[in-house]
Amino acid sequence: MDLQYTPEQNQLRESVERFVREEYDFAHRRKLVASELGHDENCWRSYADFGWLAVPFSEEDGGIGGDATDTGIVMEGIGRGLLLEPYLANVVLAGGVLAGLGSTDQKASWLQPMMTGAHKLALAHAEPESRYETAHCATTARREGQRYRIDGRKSLVHGGAAADHYVVIARSSGPASDRAGLTALVVDAKAPGLEVRPYATHDGSRAADLVFEGVRVDASHRLGEEGTALPVLELVIDQAIAAIASEAVGAMSTLVEMTLDYLKTRQQFGRPIGTNQALQHRMVDMYIALDEARSMALYGALMLGEADAGARRKALSATKIEIDRAARRVGQEAVQLHGAMGVTEELAVGHYFKRLSMIGVSFGDSSWHLQRYAQA
Repeated sequence: MDLQYTPEQNQLRESVERFVREEYDFAHRRKLVASELGHDENCWRSYADFGWLAVPFSEEDGGIGGDATDTGIVMEGIGRGLLLEPYLANVVLAGGVLAGLGSTDQKASWLQPMMTGAHKLALAHAEPESRYETAHCATTARREGQRYRIDGRKSLVHGGAAADHYVVIARSSGPASDRAGLTALVVDAKAPGLEVRPYATHDGSRAADLVFEGVRVDASHRLGEEGTALPVLELVIDQAIAAIASEAVGAMSTLVEMTLDYLKTRQQFGRPIGTNQALQHRMVDMYIALDEARSMALYGALMLGEADAGARRKALSATKIEIDRAARRVGQEAVQLHGAMGVTEELAVGHYFKRLSMIGVSFGDSSWHLQRYAQA
């Protein structure tokens, strides 16, 4: 198997790296974190102009026909620059469900406008009691003639603060933990009865909790057949795991580079602290952890094409476990080798460490994935 990037993938990688280098420095990011919106709308339009928002979608759906490796290239660049725009929420999560379940007309109404940057999407699937169990859903969608009535709560909706439409996973039949009976519906962010509670997360990005009280949605907003959303949702969550694995690799790459530069320039007792052999050994350990993480991120992306859902889930759990281990090692070493300044707001190191920490608990922490791996 040839694991080298194609010329087109190299062009994509170079375009992302150039954008991060020239348009998204740390000072700009700090301003965005402190702003009301939490991201840059001009940058979002640039993502659309570059074609990044269309990367994983088929040409029939209006995309450019990329795969998980292509998405990983973009996500690695996002990790390198700690980009705040809701790419994961739109392209991988909500866009993934729409691409997997939506009809041609539904994709034209919601998916394609997202690719052009005209509006934003967010996937609302997690709930306060669900933890990492994708099938657990207490939010209900009851059929009332040609409409559905939605009642319940959704938590930690990535990109939910800025979304124009939500792809909502609700239960149309069965008890809360039943694997059958989940239905996907597209809900307008301004729908009567929907309350959006936005907030900033630990790493500076934005999310929201949603409260549905008698929200009525036309049956034409249902994606796919009633009660059949779970298999696509599980695939999309695995795609998100592969995506944040690549993002973590990008963040770790930057931390390794910043830490090496610091060891070469920080003087103590008249010489760079990097001449200390013990610190050199720790630097080597960071490089090894990064390379191991890069290999597992690629493995996870490739295994998304596995037809056996059980084998795919096992592979993505292995990816998440290894990414979390490497991210913890690289993040903690970077902070410790920088000393106390490593956790200050003025230095980027602490911000990368926060993002890696958030990735560690996203879509299942190591303990949860160890259990899923053992049961696969």
